Amino acid sequence: MGSFRIGDKAVYPSHGVGEVTGIERREVSGLQQTFYILRILATGMTVMVPTATAGTVGLREVITPREVKKIYDLLKRRELILVRQTWNRRYREYMDKIKTGSVYEVAEVLRELSLLRGRKDLSFSERKMLETARALLVQELAVAKRTKESSIERELDAIFA
Repeated sequence: MGSFRIGDKAVYPSHGVGEVTGIERREVSGLQQTFYILRILATGMTVMVPTATAGTVGLREVITPREVKKIYDLLKRRELILVRQTWNRRYREYMDKIKTGSVYEVAEVLRELSLLRGRKDLSFSERKMLETARALLVQELAVAKRTKESSIERELDAIFA
């Protein structure tokens, strides 16, 4: 993880792509710390991330065009998912994957829930998680490919049609 500059795009786990709108020094608990000020694109929410621990909390650069192809390859895989676990255990497992901030983990959640939806009704929580994973992935892929989110959504719809 490199350091970010104002104007850079960065991915913050569970929130998605944000833009670094500032780098500020503030006093917190008597200590001077430097923070990235990140405006989350999807929500407009502002997040302060200590620069010293940015990597530890999972702040990372947006994926490269080469990685975009790997994500699409992962989404197109059709291994059979074993659905032996209860939905709530699956939910916890998927939530943990989303919290990692890894685009690959988020893509796996999207793929598995999309394939599962083709075989059975998803619980309300699973549907919400599917929406979350899809939104996070659409956002990052659109930024990485420098295209509109609607274009990415159509591509994903085609993959899971």
